[in-house]
Amino acid sequence: MTTRARASARRTAQPIDADERVEIATDALIYAYPLVLMEMTRRAMTNVECANTVGQAPINQFSHMAAFPDPTSTAVVRPNADTLYSALWYDVAREPLVISVADGGDRYYLLECLDLWTDVFESIGSRTTGERAVRFALLAPGWEGTLPSGTLAVRSPTSVGFVIGRTQTNGTQDYGAVHEFQRGIVATPLSQFASPPASPEPARVNPAWQTHLAPVDQVEHMAAEAFLSTFAHAARGNPPHANDYPILHRMRRIGLEPGKLFSFSEISGELRESIDEAWPVARDRIKYAAQTGGTLVNGWRIRLGGIGTYGADYLQRAAVAYFGLGANTPDDAIYPSAFTDADGAALSSDQRYQLHFDADALPPVRAFWSLTLYDERQLFAANPIGRYALGDRDPLRFNEDGSLDLYIQRQSPGQDRHSNWLPAPEQGTFSMNLRLYWPTSAVRDGRWAPPPVRRVSS
Repeated sequence: MTTRARASARRTAQPIDADERVEIATDALIYAYPLVLMEMTRRAMTNVECANTVGQAPINQFSHMAAFPDPTSTAVVRPNADTLYSALWYDVAREPLVISVADGGDRYYLLECLDLWTDVFESIGSRTTGERAVRFALLAPGWEGTLPSGTLAVRSPTSVGFVIGRTQTNGTQDYGAVHEFQRGIVATPLSQFASPPASPEPARVNPAWQTHLAPVDQVEHMAAEAFLSTFAHAARGNPPHANDYPILHRMRRIGLEPGKLFSFSEISGELRESIDEAWPVARDRIKYAAQTGGTLVNGWRIRLGGIGTYGADYLQRAAVAYFGLGANTPDDAIYPSAFTDADGAALSSDQRYQLHFDADALPPVRAFWSLTLYDERQLFAANPIGRYALGDRDPLRFNEDGSLDLYIQRQSPGQDRHSNWLPAPEQGTFSMNLRLYWPTSAVRDGRWAPPPVRRVSS
């Protein structure tokens, strides 16, 4: 054995001290978080016999939502009231899935394709393929074969993944037209593509899968052993990305490897203790990163990069999954987030706030924009007028100079300001997202930013 080889062997044989074990376990849990959250979301959204209109459908079938979410909707955190969702969980391990989309006319829409690690690998819609009809096929990583003529091949990095459709919906009065467009978004297994459409057989429901808790809450309450067991299960057939190998090597040093079944009974007591110690630390780091990530401008957290696609920034990826699973890339949408007012104080239902846009500084977008409010659950807050968002498609009242004021508070600001009122929750803190669909370069390169949220006395 050479001197270099002996030195390498000594380094490999050196035991890992307790601090390093906890550090590696913490990084591993953060790395695993998006995959586990995606798996729990998949279970919640596919555990039905047939597709419904509230976001659930068996695997490889679309669920086209018929109405905006309400305060009782818990499947997806930080939902929107701008678009009607179409959701499809796919599994293309056996064969490709062909997705057909009807002509959208001048209506904005987006089909965002995420692998099971939450990376966006394709964006189909108005910005990329236009409003015309389009057909594409989702392929497994190693699939080879022939697709129908005129079909765009889209290779998914993982066999299982999530397609989130968003169709511009201009209020509840627009539901009928949107439903017609949604009926033209259809998924068909390749083997059935040339056959007459057939009604799918009812799927099997797994009674052991929970549906009463939001997926993010299910993960929050998981023990570390259950979390890692779920991770190992979900990683089977859904390989890590090519640039993940450095963290995979570190994980193997303490006996963790994606895709290999995991049991606490088969590992040392020291490692069990380290993982149990690391799990709350990992959760706290994810939550902290969710509230502090991006750049702070005028009290808004703005992520202009590292969202939708994450490279090896696993903490950012986990934070975005926790904060808003299914986030778009900045080219499609940017969601500045506000948790505090202009003075740095947490947004509170006990206070009144005003958001003022100068006439020449309204949100610069090619599609549309909205301001959405969330309670402490990261869900819509119940309010007396059922209003969860305001935007440029609402009948807003502008000031004489063309500027715009939005009023965020628990009680009505008065009849003359009612059209510009975004109700706050009855109690507790809250947060907001300014959604910018198809933002211009002024947003993407940071030349434009939202104005501060100011606390007012009346």
